[in-house]
Amino acid sequence: MDAADWWSIEVMDAEHAEMSAASWRDAYAQVLTESLVTNGAALWKWYEHSWGVVLEVAFVEEDAWLAWRALPGTQAALDAVPDPLSGLLVHRGHGGASGSYVPRVPGMPPVADRVALPEPL
Repeated sequence: MDAADWWSIEVMDAEHAEMSAASWRDAYAQVLTESLVTNGAALWKWYEHSWGVVLEVAFVEEDAWLAWRALPGTQAALDAVPDPLSGLLVHRGHGGASGSYVPRVPGMPPVADRVALPEPL
């Protein structure tokens, strides 16, 4: 079996929308999951974040992903997100946040005179 390609559908909450991203997931999860099963998805998982939801999907073949993405039911679900213009991201790879930002602790910058050099002959 080939390694699966992961794809992410990120749906963000929108202030002006009547529906939250979690409500969108509740409304469309069953339809999307059923179409994933019947169209050859290897794996899928929903994640909820403070800013919205992420559906991560894995297909072994990229053509299967493209076919699923082009289905009328998938298109209808994506058209119904709370903010279809700026609240929807569809991309290859895992989605969501990679954790809290932790700045690097500054180290000592390298300085040439820290190491004693041998005296020239």
